[in-house]
Amino acid sequence: MIPSRPLRRLLAVLTCVVSLLLPQAGALAEDRSPLLGGEPGSGPPAWSAPRTLERATDVRWTDVPKGYWARRAIDHVAAVHVWMRDFRQAGDGRYPFRPENLETRRHFARSVVRALARDAAVDPGVTFADLPEDDRFFPFANVAVASGWLRRDAGGNFRPDDPVTMRDVHRALVLALGLRDLAAGANALHMRDGTAIDTPKDFGTTLIGMKLGLRFNHGDETLDVPSPTAPLTRAEVAWSLYRATTVPTYVIDGLAPYADMELPTLSGKMLRVVSFAVRYVGYPYVWGGEWADAGTSGYCCGYQPIGGFDCSGLTWWVMKRAAAGWDNTPPREYRGWDLPQRTSAQMAAVGGRVRWDDLQPGDLLLYDGDGDGTVDHVDTYIGRGWAVDSGSSNAGVTLTYVSGNWYEDHFAKGRRIIT
Repeated sequence: MIPSRPLRRLLAVLTCVVSLLLPQAGALAEDRSPLLGGEPGSGPPAWSAPRTLERATDVRWTDVPKGYWARRAIDHVAAVHVWMRDFRQAGDGRYPFRPENLETRRHFARSVVRALARDAAVDPGVTFADLPEDDRFFPFANVAVASGWLRRDAGGNFRPDDPVTMRDVHRALVLALGLRDLAAGANALHMRDGTAIDTPKDFGTTLIGMKLGLRFNHGDETLDVPSPTAPLTRAEVAWSLYRATTVPTYVIDGLAPYADMELPTLSGKMLRVVSFAVRYVGYPYVWGGEWADAGTSGYCCGYQPIGGFDCSGLTWWVMKRAAAGWDNTPPREYRGWDLPQRTSAQMAAVGGRVRWDDLQPGDLLLYDGDGDGTVDHVDTYIGRGWAVDSGSSNAGVTLTYVSGNWYEDHFAKGRRIIT
């Protein structure tokens, strides 16, 4: 049985206490506490859309209760606006939204064009083998593909009934917002000597979408989207479209460093770290998460309902040497370094202090987000102001620029584990 969230918090605290009392280095798996460790994940607060966006409407949903997690987003994109009002009226102003259905590519193309390009003209040079020009969804698919937001397959098919993935949605919305330069800068992630770092498909738009807050961070982690390649429900798409169409200018302005993501010339071992870490950008924030897949009954370190990471769990995934029943080699191709401590507070309690101005790639960055003297967040520095981070405010894993913003303001200490 999965423990409730309040119980998990208590178990996490008990785990921290037990782990501080027990010897850690070289401990056997059976000597470790079976309780799930983790932390709530701090980081800067997420932005919120203005309350004034909620306006009276005569649309009533037949299948979206008022307490539903995406109700406000659904109201915005399909009641206040018609972007996702896709299904026939049930009568008396009542409509179905079908929030748990997977969103099709044809419906998504229509919603994003309605929201962000309603005056765009059809491109006569763009056609599809599986969507005739007289189909009512053709103009929307045409504009989405001609704009580069969605793609045809190698056979010229649009695949209108296939579900959209998180990666599809982030790509379309980031590009539709005019942020192509930021996405291109992220896709061109490189070292100062010009060496390109291999990144996953659509890495740039996935990363910028994460930084815009297009992914929802569920309180119940079993509901989280497991990876960028996962198909999205209509509720998840509604949330992403809602966020994209209400994002404040200051949030976009704060992403300027992503237009040129240059790292220092890294050592061979740090290049392996970065090349491994970028594969997980877009994975969800999961409290207690330290693995890319759901946990199993035989796993040493506690049940994990879905793949994903909290801040210190991602630090383990990227940096920790295999020990005490925890071993991610493979998929990781390098051994890692000694890091038995599980939470950011524990990590901060060990080793000497590294000042901000003395940080080197591979150092752990530890933050006091609440200003109460207690470290509550950690990420891994990779140089020139960039860090590998998983925070609840971004709803998951990102590469984050940490210079001259909340992160530097709340920096408590650095810790060097690479010697």
